[in-house]
Amino acid sequence: MAANKHSASHEAHGAGEHGNHGSLKSYVIGFVLSIALTIVPLVAVLGMELGRTVTMIVILAAAVLQFAIQLLFFMHLREGENARWNLMSLLFGVVILVTVVGGSIWIMTYNTVAH
Repeated sequence: MAANKHSASHEAHGAGEHGNHGSLKSYVIGFVLSIALTIVPLVAVLGMELGRTVTMIVILAAAVLQFAIQLLFFMHLREGENARWNLMSLLFGVVILVTVVGGSIWIMTYNTVAH
């Protein structure tokens, strides 16, 4: 009796996990957006005569959007029972990363010793 209850709960859990995976439509949309966000910076660098600053902004914006597309469409950040905690953990990691990198750049820039 206990084995049947365990196996039924295991099957329900397995079906729930399988239901969290994206559909073919979701994967195709993510793939097309990823390709577009790869081509945009390439065109900005090779084809357009934009200034250096504008080109860098286009590349950075495409990279950030590409990161978001990968998280949402392929890594299923929005799905599952812990979706909110996953997002909070990601944002906390990004804050730590920006703090460490930004602080390091700030220290290296303004820590010149005058003789």
